[in-house]
Amino acid sequence: MRTAVPEKIQKIIADIDAQGNASLTRLTVLKKWFEHPGRLSAFGLWIARRASGRKGKTKAEAGALLNETRALLGVASTRESYFQQIDPAAARSLHDRARAFHSEFQNQQWGPVRIIHCWPLLLVEEGLALHTGLNHHPSDGYKLAADWTKNYDSRYGDGLNGPSRGKLQELVRFMFAVEALEDGR
Repeated sequence: MRTAVPEKIQKIIADIDAQGNASLTRLTVLKKWFEHPGRLSAFGLWIARRASGRKGKTKAEAGALLNETRALLGVASTRESYFQQIDPAAARSLHDRARAFHSEFQNQQWGPVRIIHCWPLLLVEEGLALHTGLNHHPSDGYKLAADWTKNYDSRYGDGLNGPSRGKLQELVRFMFAVEALEDGR
């Protein structure tokens, strides 16, 4: 089912080109898109694949968990793989171990703060939570999209700028592909 949401994301990209940045809250338009059945799960799986495939200096336990994610999910994100079902028990186990990896909290004045040692592994955790149904609200999809696309720039702060542009373009391609697959069903 074709929606206007991808065009709204393209407008955000145009605003980044024109102004240098855009607010993360502009991504709230995704909540409406995620209401359609199956999209939230497909998005979670897509993000988990993308995050696990990132090259970097991830070592030890985090590196092993990312390698296991690649083995379970595969790294290819083809149109046909967007709605692929993976072993739910294995996905849940991997999610739980990724969550346990980030189980360190630091008490701050306003309350405990979770310490994140490996950002790609956090994205895998959040993506698997969406895919397995642990998180099932459209706002959870928006939060994951914001976490994946945001970038810190000293001129603009934490928001949509610079490198966010490429990720938003990838997101638009994903959305168009999912809508095309839905139309083909």
